[in-house]
Amino acid sequence: MMLGIRSPAAVRVAVRTLRSSANHRGCISSTRTIVSHRYRFNININPPLASNANPYLGRRNNGWNIRLSSIKLYSTCSESSASTPGDDAALKFSSGVENGGADSEAVAESVAVRNGAMDEAYYAIELALDSVVKIFTVASSPSYFLPWQNKSQRESMGSGFVISGKRILTNAHVVADHTFVLVRKHGSPTKYRAEVKAVGHECDLAILVVENEEFWEGMNSLELGDIPFLQEAVAVVGYPQGGDNISVTKGVVSRVEPTQYVHGATQLLAIQIDAAINPGNSGGPAIMGDKVAGVAFQNLSNAENIGYIIPVPVIKHFISGVEETGDYVGFCSMGLSCQPTENAQLREHFQMRPDLTGVLVSRINPTSDAHRVLKKDDIILSFDGVPIANDGSVAFRNRERITFDHLVSMKKPNDTAQVKVLRSGEEHEFTVTLRPLHPLVPVHQFDKLPSYLIFAGLVFVPLTQPYLHEYGEDWYNASPRRLCERALRELPQKPGQQFVILSQVLMDDINTGYERLADLQVKKVNGVEVDNLKHLRQLVEDGENENVRFDLDDERVIVLNYDSAKTATSRILKRHRIPSAMSDDLIEAQDVSVTEVACSK
Repeated sequence: MMLGIRSPAAVRVAVRTLRSSANHRGCISSTRTIVSHRYRFNININPPLASNANPYLGRRNNGWNIRLSSIKLYSTCSESSASTPGDDAALKFSSGVENGGADSEAVAESVAVRNGAMDEAYYAIELALDSVVKIFTVASSPSYFLPWQNKSQRESMGSGFVISGKRILTNAHVVADHTFVLVRKHGSPTKYRAEVKAVGHECDLAILVVENEEFWEGMNSLELGDIPFLQEAVAVVGYPQGGDNISVTKGVVSRVEPTQYVHGATQLLAIQIDAAINPGNSGGPAIMGDKVAGVAFQNLSNAENIGYIIPVPVIKHFISGVEETGDYVGFCSMGLSCQPTENAQLREHFQMRPDLTGVLVSRINPTSDAHRVLKKDDIILSFDGVPIANDGSVAFRNRERITFDHLVSMKKPNDTAQVKVLRSGEEHEFTVTLRPLHPLVPVHQFDKLPSYLIFAGLVFVPLTQPYLHEYGEDWYNASPRRLCERALRELPQKPGQQFVILSQVLMDDINTGYERLADLQVKKVNGVEVDNLKHLRQLVEDGENENVRFDLDDERVIVLNYDSAKTATSRILKRHRIPSAMSDDLIEAQDVSVTEVACSK
């Protein structure tokens, strides 16, 4: 069939024509066996070729063929050379398209308006039927006020899809704090046990594996594509609330830029689409053509049909890290706080010539490698040779711009970058090693138990944002103001540092008078500054002094007799039915310390 293509509508009509001509009417099959056919079209291009037809055409062997050319058909009868009135009409219509007549083009456009989305949605669901799975999760989060116990378990559902290597990709928040995970493939009543192989909460992605080989029978993996352009159509496939079967929603790409990931509280590249993404859609693929353009993961509250998908570069960064190291490696950061230099007087003050652009360094994380070479008030001009604009953005694709943080986040741990800076009017170039950085107060603590230490009824914990979240939805205003401000703004001064607080006091005779001391930072133990909770345990159990002194925030002091406190600790644990005086991570650290001491002897 020779076709003259002048619009994408004509291409779509040709695809539908072949589908209808291959499905002969008047025959009935009891099995409705799905038969897969592949059609290739040799296309004569009759100029002018509409520019918006390009997404539907591709070069192959010095010719053109229509993309999405693998069309699955329902074979309802045996092959026959007999034609039907419907086939004749379709062939006449295709002939009109071939001749490139104005009437046929107009008809094609009108048909496309009515049915243009049907082919892409049909193709997306055909791809997804053997790839997208429903995920059932049972989870139990820890209590941060009572860190030795868990909260009641909860059940949730999400979506996922098969990728190469017999793996299932989904969102991290679908399996966060999981205790049991099951998956079910389309058309099957059986649920299969799944294990979480790797999870990255910052990028909200997780990889599951299913050991049962029966599950993989008939399953196909989806390929990862690329970042779609604005206004390109995508189909989101998954299992949203409101039903039990697979669902497909269609939308277009509205925006591509770094966005706040709600689950991991990080800023990474994301794609905004106008397709509905509801609870249960999370982890499902957004399909463009025959490849995955992203993973559905969140929507915008108080807005209609504004959803977000995780783009392929972020997905590949996560997967490659897992493949290379066996575990999630994280996303790199320079550890900088920067200010735009859009004000002319500000640029003049820092001796920026008119041809120079960049951002002003306001603060540097002491644990970052940038702290070694950069200084406050440096002007960062470029990153790896890419110029940085005065608003902190860099060029991206076709006249789009995104923040230069995206370039940093796509680096692998321990990669280096060339940073050009302006310092006191002179340009310098430095090599900076990039790696993931940890805040003083962790933003999340998924899939791990909280650390704690109980001594004479005093409950010590490292401050985390989940601890503050225990104060309720309005935790920012309800939690202790001093702790909240320091949690959001303070930087660590050394690796491994924690913000240790006295969480509460479990009442006993030995701590009478101290019961109102709570939510206060522990600054020193016996005159030594506390680095983290493990360090506090070592200082308490040192045993060199008869008494143990704790210096707290607000100049508060607690003094306890060491021997009496040790005896009281056992009594208090029994009274409150607490299994251990410290969390497992501190017990393991204690065993390691004892082993090292024994070896040294």
